[in-house]
Amino acid sequence: MKSVSGLLKNLDYQIIKGTREGEITALVYDSRRVTKDCMFVCIKGAVYDSHEHVEEITAKGARVIVAEREVEVPEGVTLVLVADTRYALSLLSAAYFDHPADRLKVIGITGTKGKTTTTFMIKGILEHAGYRVGLIGTIETIIGETHIPANNTTPESYLVQEYFAQMVEAGCQICVMEVSSQGLMMHRTAGIPFEIGIFTNLAPDHIGPNEHASFEEYAACKGMLFRQCRMGIANADDGHFEQVLEGHTCTLETIGFSEKADYRASGVELIGRPGYLGVRYHISGKMDMDVEIDVPGTFSVYNSLVAIAVCEHFNVSADDLREALKVVKTKGRIEMVPVSKDFILMIDYAHNAMSLESLLLTLKEYHPKRLVCVFGCGGNRSRLRRYEMGEVSGRLADLTVITSDNPRFEEPQAIMDDIKVGMGRTDGAYVEICDRKEAIRYVIEHGQKGDVIVLAGKGHEDYQEIKGKKYPMDERDLIREVLQELSE
Repeated sequence: MKSVSGLLKNLDYQIIKGTREGEITALVYDSRRVTKDCMFVCIKGAVYDSHEHVEEITAKGARVIVAEREVEVPEGVTLVLVADTRYALSLLSAAYFDHPADRLKVIGITGTKGKTTTTFMIKGILEHAGYRVGLIGTIETIIGETHIPANNTTPESYLVQEYFAQMVEAGCQICVMEVSSQGLMMHRTAGIPFEIGIFTNLAPDHIGPNEHASFEEYAACKGMLFRQCRMGIANADDGHFEQVLEGHTCTLETIGFSEKADYRASGVELIGRPGYLGVRYHISGKMDMDVEIDVPGTFSVYNSLVAIAVCEHFNVSADDLREALKVVKTKGRIEMVPVSKDFILMIDYAHNAMSLESLLLTLKEYHPKRLVCVFGCGGNRSRLRRYEMGEVSGRLADLTVITSDNPRFEEPQAIMDDIKVGMGRTDGAYVEICDRKEAIRYVIEHGQKGDVIVLAGKGHEDYQEIKGKKYPMDERDLIREVLQELSE
């Protein structure tokens, strides 16, 4: 039981009807989960607006209604009016769970690319140094030994606060979380006292219906994090650095190759040997040390610089940093799978043209004998994405294997035909193998010495979605099965 007045303490609100006295049994924002004597927060979504269903919500037993506009409530029910119910839900949730973020050091990471990898990198280094760290991100939420698959990069504010509470209960000292522009815009992180906010980079993305109206809005939403954290760490090399950091209220440190950066990278050396791609560089400025990481590409330098700058504030030793950076992994993000001494096989989540181009350009820097790209596209999604991805792979890969991803309610061959439209704009070689396991078998059987083979699009996903049902399918399992069958 929670007191109504206690929950409302940090909110600007008006009591339109009823009283702030008394207690509630639960805080609810989903009309399917209403319980007797709960406080219900009305949310207007893209399709469903619970303001229009208050009569049935109170009939189910809700005792307090929090709304953005006046609605009819029966006798005995309190109506609380606020300017923004999503913002209110965030603050109410924090109060409902007794402000668990106050007992954690919360690190928030925002940016177009690199959030997931950087989040896992920070977690890995801090844990290597002896801290207990929780994580909230695109792939999953991790609390101790519990792994919860994610639906959104940044969950609804109630869920964020519930996870924080579970982390405190599990003995976590730090939470590192991905903070999406949508999450910031929808106030899912409102009221969280971020210890450190991080900006990785910005590129046009998530602009369109039900997302951001413009690039300017997208950048402004990212910037909200830096008016909500004690310290900011930002990529000084990014072209939108000034735009995102405009109006920041935090102390600021920078990373990058720029001479002005507080943590500067120089002397970058790409390392490629059988079964291994990595990068080595030197940090100067606020630190002076050599670093090697077994994740390829210049963007990995940025991700690791951020992680190092964060961990410096938690007094992680240089030795711990070096050791942890060599072993830290992110599932489905340039994840190398040992298959052969002759060629490299990796799994990556790249599932749009921008991320696929970035990945393939990174791998081309290592001058493989052949760059082989295996990918498909999701059904019931933009056909334009298929054309674009086909064109990117045709232009950059030496061989493309077009296969199936999550066809959903479309025919896999129709999706593959769309990809071929994009391929047709290039002179890239391709084969098409609809069955994903057979596509993997093909590239393993035909792998040549010096090849780099990337399975793109699925990454951390362990299912394939067909006709409304998710079937178990993990590429790691498919690779193992293929290797076993070939050995027999």
